[in-house]
Parts: sequence; structure tokens; C-alpha cells
Amino acid sequence: MLINRSIQTFHRPASRFRLSSPSITHRLLTSGPGNSELVISPKDLQSLVQSDEQAVSIVDTTWFMPNSSRKSAEEFFKQRIPGSQFLDLDKVASSHPLGLKHMMPSAQTFAQACGSMGIRPDSHVVLYDTHGVFSSPRALFMFKAFGHQFVSVLNGGLPRWATEGYKIDANPPATIPSVSYPTPSVSSGVTRDYEFMVSNARLDAKGDPTSSIVLDARPKGRFLGTDAEPRPEIRSGHMPNSVSLPFNAFLETRDGKDGAKYTVIRPREEIQSVLEDALGADLVQDIIDGQRSVTTTCGSGMTAGVLWLGLKLLGAKHISLYDESWTGYADPSRKSNIVA
Repeated sequence: MLINRSIQTFHRPASRFRLSSPSITHRLLTSGPGNSELVISPKDLQSLVQSDEQAVSIVDTTWFMPNSSRKSAEEFFKQRIPGSQFLDLDKVASSHPLGLKHMMPSAQTFAQACGSMGIRPDSHVVLYDTHGVFSSPRALFMFKAFGHQFVSVLNGGLPRWATEGYKIDANPPATIPSVSYPTPSVSSGVTRDYEFMVSNARLDAKGDPTSSIVLDARPKGRFLGTDAEPRPEIRSGHMPNSVSLPFNAFLETRDGKDGAKYTVIRPREEIQSVLEDALGADLVQDIIDGQRSVTTTCGSGMTAGVLWLGLKLLGAKHISLYDESWTGYADPSRKSNIVA
């Protein structure tokens, strides 16, 4: 039975925080570095939007693989969390000489996109996708890279929201008045480029403490070179000294409404266990303590965000994302060293 838990208003003007009793907003505002929880539940989101302690902006960041016939923008217009806006990660992006998609946008492009969605620097932005957890961590990475303080992923996304009985909006999306979002600066070292990855690939990931440990989020078959890439011009395989850690190892699949399945990010202790199986307990502790750095990568920079999120939940201090990922590294024009 669908419980009609409607949400009336999302973009309330930000007000002075009234924290006289422990609330979801209080918990989110006092949860440590960055001052927001990176992952929240549908119940948390409902509490946030019903409170007048902070302006909340909800954003659909759904993205589909290039070999999929599904269109995220079209699906957003058909159904969404009430009051949400749509962020096209392929459009809010920088151009690339190799034609790569969803590269990190310029600060100006990011600020314009935020302003057009009514997002202010003090807004609490909640990001979701229709897979459960898939592309929303990449959007979270982008917001954090530009220093946005209050931003979270809705764990389980739209499917979990619907499964738990909250209202789905199928009416035409409302237009949100645009605001001014100051041009931010990007945090240093959040992304890695091709030259860094080539140089780093010559180092022993586990034995050389100066190297960055490269975690590859693609499926194991593509990492090993036994399965084809979804982009036919790109051969499969992996970078020397990288480690295979498929992004879905950090995810749990659940049953949703009408037999549909969706994913959620695993609890911290399970993420740590998965990471220890891949790297060993000592190396994982070095990562958490900030003694070793990690670079996440995938096919195009999208699901690398899932690994990035898992590492952030563990409290890892030095995490970067290779923006071009395998599509850039293995581009035929570059003649990179590929292990297969």
C-alpha cells in the first residue's frame, strides 16, 4: 500500500538554525568534516524538507551507460521526487580533446548549473538516481570538489523512496527561480590526469609508499581483458599495478516495488571488509590514517564515484578520481601500456 507522504515545499529561504532538540538537521549539520552526512535515507530526506532550519534542493543525477537505450532526462519528466530538479552530468561538464563525456566542469559552469536549479552555497543538496546508487556518487564528488558544504546522496535513490511509500510526482516539473551562486574554486588534487596515471603506473602500488593505489571500479572481466568494453573503439585490460575492485562490491541489492531491484551503499564495516579483502588490512589502515593515497577509476569516471564515496565513508583522507578513467587511458591515439 502506497503511503501518501507528500512534500509541500523544498526551497524555503535559509533561516537561522533552531536546534533546540536533536533533529535530523542537527545531526546532518554536526556530523564532522564537511558538516553533512554523505549518505541519508528517505526518512532523513523527508525530515529535512519538513523542517524550516535549512533550504533543501533535491537533484536527480541519473545517468545511463552509452549502450543503454534509456534516457535519463525523459524519465525525469515522467516521474521524480516532488520538487526535484534534473542535473545532466554529460552537459554540466568540460569539453575534452578526445571527446570524453562528463568531465569535471569548470567552476563557472558548475556555479551556473547550481544557480539555475535554485541552489545556494548554504543549501543542503540531496542527490539521487533511479538505479538506487550508481551515478549520484559522481555528482556528490563534483559538489564536494567545488567545496559545497551541505550535500548528500539519497541511499537507494528513487526506487527506495517509492518502495518506502513516499510520493512520486508525475506532473510536469515545476520551474525553480534561478539564484546567484558564487564561482567556487576546485579543491587541490581531487582529480588526476593522464600524465599522472602513466607515471604512477610504473610504481609498485603496494610496496612503494609514494605511489597512489589505483582502484579500478569496472567489472572484473573488463579489467582482465576477457570482456569487451561498452565503447567498441576501446580495448579492455587494465593499467599496470592497478587493483580490481568492481564498484558493486560496495553496494547491496534490494528488492523494490513491483519486483524491481535497486542498490544501496553498504554499511561502513562491510565496505572496510571488502577493501581489506582486496588490499589487506594493514594497507587499508594506512589509507584510513592518511599514510597512503588512493585514486579511483572506472570506464569513464562515473562509477569511480561509488568507490570514492565508500572510501570517504571510511574516513580516508587522500582520495582522488581519475576523471578520464579507462576511456581516456586506453584511447587508441595514446598507445598506453595496457595489461590484458
